[in-house]
Amino acid sequence: MVYSQNDSLNHYLKIAAENNPAVKAAFHTYEASLQKIPQMGAYEDPQLEMGFFLEPMDLVDGREIAQFQLMQMFPWFGTKKAARTEAQHMAKMEFEQFRERRDNLFLEVYTQWFKLCRLQQQWLNNRENKQLLLQLEELALRKFSSGGPSKAQEMSGRSALTGKQSATSMSSQSSGGGMSGMSSMNSGTNPTPSTAQNNMSAMNTMSASGGTLSDVLRIQLEIMEIENSAENLLSEIQAEKASFNALLNRPSGNDIHIPDTFKQIVFRLDMPSAGMQMVAQNPMLGMLQQEALAYQAQAKMTRKMSYPMFGIGLQYMLLGKKPLTGTEHGNAAMDNGMNGKDMIMPMVSITIPVYRNKYKAAQKENRLLQLANREKQADTFNQLQAGMQQFKSRLDNASRNITLYRKQAELARNTCDLVIQEFSSGKSDLSDVLQVQRQLLDYQLKESEAIADYNTMVANIQKLLSSYENKE
Repeated sequence: MVYSQNDSLNHYLKIAAENNPAVKAAFHTYEASLQKIPQMGAYEDPQLEMGFFLEPMDLVDGREIAQFQLMQMFPWFGTKKAARTEAQHMAKMEFEQFRERRDNLFLEVYTQWFKLCRLQQQWLNNRENKQLLLQLEELALRKFSSGGPSKAQEMSGRSALTGKQSATSMSSQSSGGGMSGMSSMNSGTNPTPSTAQNNMSAMNTMSASGGTLSDVLRIQLEIMEIENSAENLLSEIQAEKASFNALLNRPSGNDIHIPDTFKQIVFRLDMPSAGMQMVAQNPMLGMLQQEALAYQAQAKMTRKMSYPMFGIGLQYMLLGKKPLTGTEHGNAAMDNGMNGKDMIMPMVSITIPVYRNKYKAAQKENRLLQLANREKQADTFNQLQAGMQQFKSRLDNASRNITLYRKQAELARNTCDLVIQEFSSGKSDLSDVLQVQRQLLDYQLKESEAIADYNTMVANIQKLLSSYENKE
């Protein structure tokens, strides 16, 4: 699979990836999801309990002033590791969403770029055809200045027209003489069949001469129409440039370099290898695959959460010395040095998960989510595969159209040259030249549209394969 494109387009793609707000937002969301991994892997904060007696409580070995208790809870073995694994797969899901948003942006940039190239090429075709019409106008002006094919034909046409004007004058005079005038007109002033034939012959001769002023005016009308089309194309190009700059997050007035040549992208598609590449690289499928792995880690974590939790702690009792009475001075138990000595007591706690329904419901929820994920993967793959077939069909159609319109344009160009030579020698009239010229322009416009469609289909296939970064 080979993909080549103008260097300026690669430059614009880089700018879009770095500046587009939607892509930057997706990347920041991915970075935020990475911060959940240490959160999920961390233990619960230890609990510290402190109590003070407003009046010290007398004990055997002293007077208790305060009590401190510190406890740290630990989940079942492997619970935090499963939670950390789930967070990692969730972060990878966010990364796949970022890739999907970036690929969508690249597709929009490609589509907008090919639209600009198409409009630019159509504007150049209009300019080329305008030059052709200007040359044709110059030829028609020279023919008109030379007086047509022959002076005898012009004189014949003039005499025929003079005879027609005389008959009209006699008809107007006889209409003023009443019934006699009408009778005279009916009997003597009707044009003979030979006169009518002369009139038709003169009109045909003038229309076939090819050197009349009407030819020049018709060519000027065609030039005006092409100039108007060119102005419309320039206006549309400016609007599309503004849309293109919006994708790059730049001011709408920034200049964009559009090449004067618009070529068909060199692209080869191998459907079996493309299918495997789509499964391996498509962000939508990758996101669902990471979601499935996250559900698996979540199932493991849910199962371990149904096991007991352990706690290790320490209790510290702050004791003051207890005053001894006279009877206690001789008591050995009270004279062993324990009076007022602080006490430290290690502690162990355990949670007993007695209420099992919530754990069973969580595990069942996880199984259903995994089933839903499998169905979504199958549905997404089917849609992507169907989309690939549609793009391939449209790609083949566009390729055939490019070949067809290119051949037709070449043939129309040769025909146009021949017809112009015939028009110059008086063997064909202007209508034939203008018809062939319109066909030439139409084939050129259709060829540029077919190239734009072909290149856009290539970009769509590249998007399905997520191979923009692998283009050569």
